[in-house]
Amino acid sequence: MTTPQNENPQEFGYLVLPQFSMLNLGAAMDPLRAANRLCGRKLYIWRAIAAEGLQISSSNGIELTANGTFAEIDRIANLIVVAGMEPKRYAEPATLARLRRLARGGCRLGAVSTGSYILAKAGLLDGYRCTIHWESLNSFREEFPKLEATQELYEIDRDRMTCSGGTAAMDMMLHLIALDHGRDLATAVAEQFIHGQIRDKRAPQRMALRNRLGAAHPKLLSVVELMEENLEDPLTRAELARRVGLSTRQLERLFRSYLRRTPTRYYLELRLQRARSLLTQSTMSVLDVAMACGFVSASHFSKCYRDYFNRTPREDRRYAI
Repeated sequence: MTTPQNENPQEFGYLVLPQFSMLNLGAAMDPLRAANRLCGRKLYIWRAIAAEGLQISSSNGIELTANGTFAEIDRIANLIVVAGMEPKRYAEPATLARLRRLARGGCRLGAVSTGSYILAKAGLLDGYRCTIHWESLNSFREEFPKLEATQELYEIDRDRMTCSGGTAAMDMMLHLIALDHGRDLATAVAEQFIHGQIRDKRAPQRMALRNRLGAAHPKLLSVVELMEENLEDPLTRAELARRVGLSTRQLERLFRSYLRRTPTRYYLELRLQRARSLLTQSTMSVLDVAMACGFVSASHFSKCYRDYFNRTPREDRRYAI
């Protein structure tokens, strides 16, 4: 396969933080390897970089040996931060300062999944469109309210590139390969990974609601959408029923039939799941989390939370830190 001839291979560094997802790293790195293989020459070179030391433990317990440490990096063309579920643990001042120095030197910075948190904490996403994994999006917006955080699969805005994670990292890298060397090469790389379609960045992060619920009843889907859109100021059961053209009795029957719980219970579980995400992934106070999830008092929130998760909100936060 032939591609436009570039003088030198592009260099990518991957700053791999502890508890990283191996899927995230592989999806962001392996397309470069495949592009080289298909062309028979080095279009790209890459290396894994550790914040300190060389051994990095992944979220599944397997260790990666990095090619070098972050302290050794003075200049690099592209650097992508690969983080895990609890990035705030690893937002060390020295790491943030070095990222800022690289940015000043002209490095194009990127992030996969919660790596966006690291760039945001360093102030390196100010004025840029960015994205993050859907599970972290609400807490990310709460902590960085001035950022333009989207729900896109990935965002490439000038010298910043952020990605929601998982297989979306492959879509972002395939897009970069297409920009560098043409659509034909990107398509051939996608085929190597049995990646049936190079998704546009506007494709949804989450699977369709009907697939998540395992149900296709249109009025049930409409009610659940209303619930998900109104977690901070919950709608009453009567209001939910009215908006979709049901009686409250019909609404109850619909939820019991398809979801094996009452609408009230299902709504409460949605709010508690959102609360757990905010507690473990942001620095919001317990009271602020309670208010953001539609609870009228911290005491009521704590009781509901403990009953559902078998832990108090404060215990869950301590466990996550």
